[in-house]
Amino acid sequence: MAPNKYLLLLIIIFSLTIITAAGANITTVFAFGDSILDSGNNNRLPTIIRSNHYPYGINFPGRVPTGRFSDGRLFTDILVSDLGIKQLLPAYLDPALTDKDLLTGASFASAGTGLDDLTASEAHVMSITTQLGYFEQALGRMTRAAGREEAGRAVEDALFVLAAGTNDMLFNFYGLPLRRTYSLSGYHDLLLANIESVIMRLHGMGARRLAVMGLPPIGCLPVQVTLGSILPISQLLHRGCINNQNLDSQAYNTKLEALISRLQSTLPSSKIGYVDIYNPIMDLITRPAEFGFERTLEGCCGMGALEMGPLCNVLEPTCRNPSKYIFWDAAHPTEATNVILVNHFVHNVLPTF
Repeated sequence: MAPNKYLLLLIIIFSLTIITAAGANITTVFAFGDSILDSGNNNRLPTIIRSNHYPYGINFPGRVPTGRFSDGRLFTDILVSDLGIKQLLPAYLDPALTDKDLLTGASFASAGTGLDDLTASEAHVMSITTQLGYFEQALGRMTRAAGREEAGRAVEDALFVLAAGTNDMLFNFYGLPLRRTYSLSGYHDLLLANIESVIMRLHGMGARRLAVMGLPPIGCLPVQVTLGSILPISQLLHRGCINNQNLDSQAYNTKLEALISRLQSTLPSSKIGYVDIYNPIMDLITRPAEFGFERTLEGCCGMGALEMGPLCNVLEPTCRNPSKYIFWDAAHPTEATNVILVNHFVHNVLPTF
């Protein structure tokens, strides 16, 4: 066997060892938040923010559009598979979901939602508050199905993943200035106060291990790059990240890390981890070739500029190889990117739980 094949084999074995050791006592995953983690809950809601249509899902098992905002699997799908829990994390509102399925986890996330309830109401999707209500309902279902002791053990051994905040900034602050009565710092504080409330409520329902995602480099999302390059017209051919919005994301993430540190000291029986997705995504954007990517600031779907949700559809052209793109549509990562983000999480955050 060639030396480079030996090296690859060692890397694979080492990675699997880390995953097995770090996640040995995680038997369940519950996800809350927005489209990054929505496995298809919006399919059951009266909203246009859906992805249960082609070309979404072209790299998903069976090439089926399930309502996941990607060409394939989401972060939590890959995570539960890597941990050996199950192949995919199902949507809570999926009629096929059984009470037994809940014992190993489900996604309560809803695409288009935010930490600010106004974001969810404008998009006609589930607020985080509603998601928590459904989780409370799920606790009852698990108890009836398996008994109080086993249901309690499932929650105790669970990892809770929360990802939200991007839509609040995209729509309520940068887009439709619904929250411009706040300063940037003031709006960040509002969102963070809501995160604290969510964490405390989950803790009250038994959650002891929580992974909270920070914001991505919002200024590098294809939709923001496009909107930022429209004026002046001369900038249309010179697409680039919006630096001020990236700085805003960094400022928010710094505050989020501080909040998590404070809550960790307040809740010593729990483990709350900050999940950095900003820097891993920026690494992909600034050094794409090292990770096998070729296209960085446009999505695979359509022109890669504004297409997402209903605008990313069968009438739009789709790139031949999504794995060469960081973004699937104008705001969401490809499965290839999600694999890298999970790998970063497994090596840098999961061992702390």
